[in-house]
Amino acid sequence: MKPTDFAKHLTVFFGEHLPGVRNLSENTVFSYRDTFKLFLTFCSENCGIKPEKLAFKVIDEKLILRFLDWIQSERNCSISTRNQRLAAIHAFFRYVQTRVPEYLLKCQEILQIPFKKHQKPIVRHLIPEETKVLLASPNAKTKSGRRDMTLLSVLYDTGSRVQELCDLRLRDIRLEHPAVVKLTGKGNKIRTVPILENTIELLKSYMAENRLSQSENPDAPLFFNQRRTKLSRGGVNHILQKYAEIVSKQCPGIPETLTAHVMRHSKAMHLYQSGVNLVYIRDILGHVDIATTDIYARADTESKRKALESVNWNITPNDLPEWNRDADLLTFLNNL
Repeated sequence: MKPTDFAKHLTVFFGEHLPGVRNLSENTVFSYRDTFKLFLTFCSENCGIKPEKLAFKVIDEKLILRFLDWIQSERNCSISTRNQRLAAIHAFFRYVQTRVPEYLLKCQEILQIPFKKHQKPIVRHLIPEETKVLLASPNAKTKSGRRDMTLLSVLYDTGSRVQELCDLRLRDIRLEHPAVVKLTGKGNKIRTVPILENTIELLKSYMAENRLSQSENPDAPLFFNQRRTKLSRGGVNHILQKYAEIVSKQCPGIPETLTAHVMRHSKAMHLYQSGVNLVYIRDILGHVDIATTDIYARADTESKRKALESVNWNITPNDLPEWNRDADLLTFLNNL
């Protein structure tokens, strides 16, 4: 069977363009791949178009809109997930329009599909006291507990994303002064983050106990499972979830469902509340734009409250009226 034009260009898009030309990270490529797996499933199950028959002549703006509605209504995806899928589709048809000029208009119509507006979620974070309880919750008398305590401390101290933590190799750790951890973030961007003394000591003990030698095997994963392969995202989240369920009983502020991103938000918020400049926080978190980091300034209600309390204008009168004795006001309220 002769391959379709859609199949040819999708293969080159994933095989050459994304990793070679755009140099996107493996996780981004996987996210784009999942989008088109869903698209092929939708076309097969809802439109009667098998993957081997799918061609550019049957793909248009209406089909893409139907697909986006389908992932929201049938698969119960959020608006942010819908927008993520649309971003992958936009990337593909932005690539196609330069390769297949006869479909230029069709590509531009698809590129005109807007992202849906949605309310951004509140930045969830732990206060310093809750974070301290969580980091101390693993049992330091067991080997697995010591591993988990080190993992949680590195996760918080570096403000890393969960995949950045999973990808850490021994070569990425520097324990001599100045001690830093090298993280590889989105788009394969590398940044170095300083770590504090307690985390340094935990890492030294953990690496010595597990016989992790930076000189002998620098590419070995820092945190690994029973097969000595690097922990997965699910493995890290499982560890977080385990201790969140334990400490949520003594600290009601800690949610039973805790993610690595909440720890990342917590680190950023604690830095901001300590007076660290947003530019430094941006560099620690690996944000490209300072506007992304600005969410912590907008979400920090504690600093806002302290700022308001520091301004003592004494505008409101000290002798407040006793409203319950105002007969006219009571009559007015009763008649509303």
